[in-house]
Amino acid sequence: MANNPSVKKRQREKERQDRRQEKAVVKQQRRDERATREPVEPGVDPDIAGIVPGPQPIPLEEDM
Repeated sequence: MANNPSVKKRQREKERQDRRQEKAVVKQQRRDERATREPVEPGVDPDIAGIVPGPQPIPLEEDM
């Protein structure tokens, strides 16, 4: 019965709907996170905020 094209098509459509629904959930989570984030000072890049310039500590052998 799995050879029936209509069954395969329904399975593909169901998988496509599931993927769309999962993407919608992730998209809503990102919107919620963005809404709850603290506002950033103007002129400050949030990607590099808090980074200290200069030499970095040498990693320990255990971390390698």
